[in-house]
This record gives sequence, structure tokens and C-alpha cells, in this order.
Amino acid sequence: MTDHPPLRSYGRLKSRPIKPRQAALVEARLPELRIPDGPVDLTRLMPSARETWLEIGFGGGEHMAAQAARAPEVLILGAEPFTNGVASAVRHIDEQGLANVRLHDGDVRDLIARLPDACLARVFILFPDPWPKARHHKRRLVQAETVAELARVLRPGGRLRFASDWADYVDWALERVAADSAFAWTAERADDWRSPPADHVTTRYEEKRLGDCAPVFLDFVRA
Repeated sequence: MTDHPPLRSYGRLKSRPIKPRQAALVEARLPELRIPDGPVDLTRLMPSARETWLEIGFGGGEHMAAQAARAPEVLILGAEPFTNGVASAVRHIDEQGLANVRLHDGDVRDLIARLPDACLARVFILFPDPWPKARHHKRRLVQAETVAELARVLRPGGRLRFASDWADYVDWALERVAADSAFAWTAERADDWRSPPADHVTTRYEEKRLGDCAPVFLDFVRA
């Protein structure tokens, strides 16, 4: 039987053409920022790192870059298949002189599979493609299998944050993460999911309010 790759959890890979100056920056910097193929050795990526975080689908890289600037002692891995988003992130990294960010310009599931057990302290999944039509729900990133893999790579006490402005995807994610005994939802009152966490960085994409509800933030802790 032939093994089939998992369905893509993201849409288009590129929109507008990348400007020549930005394309030149990507050509110059992305090779050194890209996470090498094969099993990921985090100590080689940043020997002095206190801990490692992962942002899944970093969009234009605003949140990732801001978190990296706040915590220069933390190694931040970012995964994004969208070419324009990768180009934008490289620009943010270069302009801010960030030395603690490494990128995977592809499907994050390929990266997670190469990470060692219990190696991450935090994971961010912020405003992923909602695939709102019922027939496309199978393409959503948050599936039982992905949650199990995140449980494997998060260390005990590690944190997972999911945010969305699509009500159905919020319910979907909460149901699937809470169903995994490795995770506990940290909310104690409504404001815990209705209000942005203190360390959240609002991006231009979030401000567009493209979904059908106000942004919801779900924080989970790895048991």
C-alpha cells in the first residue's frame, strides 16, 4: 500500500510577487536562517539558548520577531509555507538584528517529526487557516494526530497557545486538545480566553478581523 502525505493544512503558497530588494535579502539570509534537514539538534542552532519555542504559521513574522526581541536568550523556531510570509519574516529578522530565530519554510509537521522529545517550552498556533467549509475541516492543522505530536515535543509544564477569530475553529481546537490527557486548559474565567494574554503581540492580520468572532485565546499546559 502506498503511503500518502497528510492533507495540506494551508492554502496558497504565494500571492503577489516579492519585490527585488526583498527577494535579494531572502536569497542572502534564508540559507543561514533555515533549519537544516534531518534530526534537529537544537544545541547546534543556538548553544546558549535557555529554552526553545515554536511558532506554527508565523504569517508575516511580526509576532515571532517581537517575541524573539523580548527574549533574546530563547531560541525561536518558526514554520511557514507561505513564500511572502517567509520573505516578510526574513526582513523583520534582518532589520531587528535578531540572532535567536530559525526558520522552516514548509509544512510544520515535517519539522515537528524531526524534533526530539520534550524539547520545546512553548508552542504558538495563532490564527491558522480556518478552512471554514465543513468538507475542508479535515485540512485543519489541529487534528488529534498533530496534538499528540505536540504533546511529544513539549516538555512537562510547557505551554501551547491557540488563537482564532473563527468560532467553529475555536470549538474544534478546544475539543481536540482537551481530549488529549497530556494537556490541561488553563482558563478559570471568561476573560482568560476573551482577552489577549499579557505577553501577546497583536499583528496587522489579527487587526483585520477576517473571522466571524472576536479573537479567542486558548492556553494549555503540558502535564
